[in-house]
Amino acid sequence: MSADASAADKTVTVLLYSDDRQVRENLKLALGRRVAADLPEVVIVETATHAAVDHAIRQGGIDLAILDGEAAPAGGMGISKQFKEEIADCPPILLLVIRKDDAWLSAWSLADAVERYPIDPVTFPETVANLLRRRLQTTGV
Repeated sequence: MSADASAADKTVTVLLYSDDRQVRENLKLALGRRVAADLPEVVIVETATHAAVDHAIRQGGIDLAILDGEAAPAGGMGISKQFKEEIADCPPILLLVIRKDDAWLSAWSLADAVERYPIDPVTFPETVANLLRRRLQTTGV
């Protein structure tokens, strides 16, 4: 079976966390059904509260979490730090920040990558694809 055929048989699950419905919609549009030809189709899990994202991550099956650093009352930076410190096999986390000056907080938050919001239609899918590739390699999928 070719790599393309095996990729077509699987999916990757991406969690989107933001309290803002428009942010989640923009992220879904940017992700599309597949972020790269060599990756499986994307299944999206939307969450708008800290409790929902916490439940989804701890339940397992998430290949990538995209967290809105501006979400309230629980921001993505704090959630990222919590999960990276508490969950042994935490999925990669992509943190969205609005201000360029906030990017340094990603080091504190232990996020695997940072993208500015509004997202760049070129760099955002590339970053997502790279994080998913690394996750799939480490999980053996």
